[in-house]
Amino acid sequence: MSPSPSSSRSSSSSSSRKPLLISAGVALAAVTLGIVSWQATAPAEKGSGGSSSSSSSEAAPRNDPAAELKALARRESGDKLALGRADAPVVLIEYSDFKCGYCGKFARDTEPELVKKYVDAGTLRIEWRNFPIFGAESEAAAKAAWAAGQQDRFAQFHAAAYADGSKEKGFGEARLAELAREAGVPDLERFKADMAGEQAAAALKKDQEEGYRIGVTSTPSFLVNGKPIAGAQPIGAFTAAIAQAEAAAKQ
Repeated sequence: MSPSPSSSRSSSSSSSRKPLLISAGVALAAVTLGIVSWQATAPAEKGSGGSSSSSSSEAAPRNDPAAELKALARRESGDKLALGRADAPVVLIEYSDFKCGYCGKFARDTEPELVKKYVDAGTLRIEWRNFPIFGAESEAAAKAAWAAGQQDRFAQFHAAAYADGSKEKGFGEARLAELAREAGVPDLERFKADMAGEQAAAALKKDQEEGYRIGVTSTPSFLVNGKPIAGAQPIGAFTAAIAQAEAAAKQ
């Protein structure tokens, strides 16, 4: 369901704003159908990967789309692409693309406020999902971010790649190396090898398959304890969702 190359280049901003997950009840129904369809055809196994906390490893009730969405929180203590406590009561999952203008807007204008107010307080955990939809450079940037994360510099790479005016410089090989240096990645040779390796490709595929399975087709898209939020919404949309999720978690 990725956009065609021509439409991706010409309409990255507009497609980023499409009301993907919460346009009235219609898009939520699409997400529901996507999950139910996946459940009907999925293998019996419950995913693979690192260990997770009991809250994320518990199987969600089948045919309960809301529970399925909430259960997507991995809560892996060693997740290099996550910020905040693994046992935080609220998890925000972000599906994003480094070439997406509205993803950059969220990263610059909203995310820092959420980190300051909620992550630092232990209320919120943010889990990043690489979801490149704008072509080869998007995929290369996603793998580069993952590679930076292997040296504990994902957050710094994320900030550099989403800095105002950064995406206009493109994400070619030389530019990605430059961003890694800006991010303070200590071993650039390892960074390049990790970026081109099988593990980076597998991690990217895992995130993409998860997003497509629940109906993600544009970026940024979010889940707050399973509640969908589409696009770079005003910060009030996120604070309200976080407050509601925190209250529900205490019940």
